[in-house]
Amino acid sequence: MTNEPAKEDPVERFRKLLRSLSPLTRLPKKERDKKTDATQKMDSSVKELPVKKTSASQTAPEPGPASRSGSTLFGPRLWTIASILSLAGNLILLLLLAVLLIGFNRTGLSVSYLLGLGNSAMELPGGLYENFEKMDAASIRTNVQVDTTIPVQFDLQLDRETTVVLTQDVAINNALVTVNTGGLNITRANTTIVLPQGTSLPVFLSLTVPVDTQVEVTLDVPVDIPLSQTELHEPFVGLQDVIKPLYCALNPNAVNLAGRPVCP
Repeated sequence: MTNEPAKEDPVERFRKLLRSLSPLTRLPKKERDKKTDATQKMDSSVKELPVKKTSASQTAPEPGPASRSGSTLFGPRLWTIASILSLAGNLILLLLLAVLLIGFNRTGLSVSYLLGLGNSAMELPGGLYENFEKMDAASIRTNVQVDTTIPVQFDLQLDRETTVVLTQDVAINNALVTVNTGGLNITRANTTIVLPQGTSLPVFLSLTVPVDTQVEVTLDVPVDIPLSQTELHEPFVGLQDVIKPLYCALNPNAVNLAGRPVCP
């Protein structure tokens, strides 16, 4: 049971209202006494009105302070929690910023250097895309030096006239010799002839000479290999496709080396 004040009787409230509105209260005392009979009659009539008695249990309880403010406390509490979280986040960000500034000061990094790093980061996708495109369009041009030994095996066919020189005396046995002189005539006589060293003899050679040897080779071989015609073409194109979304996000009007738009 709550100690709530009892409600005032409606009849008593009505009587007080009539008394406050009665002109008798404004009259002098003598005249007011004369009018008391009329007011008493009115009071008696009012007393005869039925009065509805209500028990304390039947009266509707007034809403307490908790029930009146229960529906309105959720909003302020939510805003209070949100404000606390926001302040905590701002404090954490300020602490991180202070730590970064202290670290930059200790390492000697300046603001201009950091701005330069930012600009370099912005230009990085475009530089990567352009260089990947140049690598795909490039060619390998160089001179390859060859220094090796090549085995040589073949048959050499000789059919030609030539002159040979004797390196020593050569004796020809049973040679048929015909000698005609003024006092001596010899016809087809067997004899031995000696050809001295250094004699030149014209001969005709017809023979096959087998060749089996090792030949040393030293030479420069020019090489020109386009990378777009090798297996490196596919990786270069794939790298361009990987960097293209970021490049187009930073520079939607980008063009390639041929002047065509990069971004669709």
